[in-house]
Amino acid sequence: MAPALPALALPAPDALPVHPAPPDPLVMTGGPRITTAGEWLARRAPGLRMLFQNYEYGVQPKEIAPVIRLIREDKNALGGKATLREFSADTTLAVNRVHLLVVIPNKRERPAPCFLGMSFQPVYTLLADPLIQMPAGGDETKRGSQTAAWPVGQIIDRGYAFACFHNGDIMTDKPEPAAEALKRFATAASVEPGAANAPGTIMAWAWGCSRMLDCLQTIPEIDARRVAIVGHSRNGKAALAAAAFDERFALVIPSQAGCGGTAPNRVSPDDARPGANGRPRVETVARITKSFPHWFCKNFSAFGDAPEKLPFDQHALIALCAPRPVLISCATGDVWSNPPGQFAMLRAADPVYQLVAKDGLRAGVTEMPAEGKLTDSRLGFFIRPGRHSMTTEDWRAWLDYADKWLK
Repeated sequence: MAPALPALALPAPDALPVHPAPPDPLVMTGGPRITTAGEWLARRAPGLRMLFQNYEYGVQPKEIAPVIRLIREDKNALGGKATLREFSADTTLAVNRVHLLVVIPNKRERPAPCFLGMSFQPVYTLLADPLIQMPAGGDETKRGSQTAAWPVGQIIDRGYAFACFHNGDIMTDKPEPAAEALKRFATAASVEPGAANAPGTIMAWAWGCSRMLDCLQTIPEIDARRVAIVGHSRNGKAALAAAAFDERFALVIPSQAGCGGTAPNRVSPDDARPGANGRPRVETVARITKSFPHWFCKNFSAFGDAPEKLPFDQHALIALCAPRPVLISCATGDVWSNPPGQFAMLRAADPVYQLVAKDGLRAGVTEMPAEGKLTDSRLGFFIRPGRHSMTTEDWRAWLDYADKWLK
């Protein structure tokens, strides 16, 4: 039996010691170095999750099984290649009943692995299907407008099921309404609404991803043991947090997740210095917590001028996914999300993967790979030309990566 996890002190942010370099995830807070996979899983990983909850994302709400209702089924979707189902999921805490779109390949020999995604738009924008339910206030001209970001046919052709929901069904992305809606999440996390460690929107979205995985576990045509969670930008932050806190996700692909996701909180003085446009070269904790305070717990804002006081950096969040595969995806033109910093965080997570999985970033990969070249190791990396978006080029790489790790 593993020894009990000792009580972890959680001082106020200004009382924390300074760590100019990212803290080593294999060193216990105020204690010894972790030397075995068992110690990591039983002692260090739970402690790190407590730190991330208290100082960045807020306390994780308790699990609440969603109540699921089938809205519609089409067994001949995508020209007969797939079965499309629409579900309504009542999660109790979310701002709306979640509209979950599920598409399953008809040609398969066993339950299919699945990509679960969270979209910035309602799911009727993902396919040019006139029967997909449109929410009140929807715009018919937007139907099927997100097919480049979510190439469902391409995913089905590769043998994967696809499931997606709108992040706005879980939690609004507007600060003032979010503050009110997050009160339910705080209560479910057993903290006072408005407390410094009450859950922010990213934690709410991550919690929502787990509830949608609950839904997928009820669908016999989907292998819920082989579900990859994918998200872009702030949804990528939530996807990574979901996988770090929910070990049921088999693989995670955070796309251009940047600061507060896969990029470091500690950046160089040159990167943090305001340029001619009045903003730093890459996004910083100070900048993101000023622009989007509702994404994080209030404690995280306290590190805006002192990120070196954080008792972790984002490589530790990546490490919490071990031994499951993580593919970080970037674009060269998206300087704001700090692709070199994201690669540095991937490398910094590698010692944990080597300990837990005896495998991680491919040996010899010490510099950020060339554009268009997929590093498909357990800790993977992909960067393409272009800017801040999801593209079919991304999906080709992501599907190749999933072929290796989910099939």
